[in-house]
Amino acid sequence: MIQKLSELIERAKSKPKRRIAVAAAEDEAVLKSLLAALKEDIVIPILIGDKREIKRLAQAIDFDLSDIQIINNDKGATVSAQIAVSLVKSGEADILMKGFVSTGALLKAVLDKENGLRKGKILSHVAFFESPYYHKLLCVTDVAMNIDPDFDTKVHILNNAVEACHKIGIAMPKVAVVAAVETVNPKMEATIHAAMMKTMNDRKQFTGCIVDGPLALDNAVNKEAALHKGIVSEVAGDCDVILVPNLEAGNIFYKSLNFMGGAKVAAVIMGASVPIVLTSRSDSDTSKMLSIALAAAMD
Repeated sequence: MIQKLSELIERAKSKPKRRIAVAAAEDEAVLKSLLAALKEDIVIPILIGDKREIKRLAQAIDFDLSDIQIINNDKGATVSAQIAVSLVKSGEADILMKGFVSTGALLKAVLDKENGLRKGKILSHVAFFESPYYHKLLCVTDVAMNIDPDFDTKVHILNNAVEACHKIGIAMPKVAVVAAVETVNPKMEATIHAAMMKTMNDRKQFTGCIVDGPLALDNAVNKEAALHKGIVSEVAGDCDVILVPNLEAGNIFYKSLNFMGGAKVAAVIMGASVPIVLTSRSDSDTSKMLSIALAAAMD
């Protein structure tokens, strides 16, 4: 059971160093996170972008680029994204990271049918939180990619999260499919989806995980709250994954944990052939570095 995000750094150190292709690396915050990851000796950066600007920003933060590969591109961030994706596709890099390029441009390159990194049908955001109020890492998905997922999309989101858990050593993740209430209500689609997912798991349509739902958030993370409501479940109070009903609920929950709950976070995009580090401007430098560690720690 992984309890702290720092364990991801130690896990990454136990593996061969991963090569990380950074699309449009002329971004000070991204360079800071890479510098921190280099100090932990867990990645080998490949920087793609405007070489002069990358060097200027690196000098400002005392980042010595002497031994770092830089691929110069002065044709814009979209081309940098295409180059970064091509490096991963050709096997010259193991992780993709977003720099000073729009998310849309990066994902367009990732999802290109001929030259991209498409693996499954759906890309989804998987975040691992270390909260002072929870006894182990807590995965929350999807808070950044799929706005209002239908049932089929939620199935893919769940599978992506379970795969991420497996890749960092959580062998049988417990998945709580959350809604506003813990009972099935025909007027609340999230509760119906949750009950269907539990039934699928009971009938072995999901493997490598234990799924329960619908669960309200309090039932999902607090055993006493679940017992008080008469809920007997392997998942309640001990979940590894919270599957949220939509992006709005997930994004609010994510930012509440970050900015009011004292939690640390590491996150990647799953569903491509490699993990994608795609951090928010509001994420701390520590979170950005931990997201790199998460990608590097994956089997």
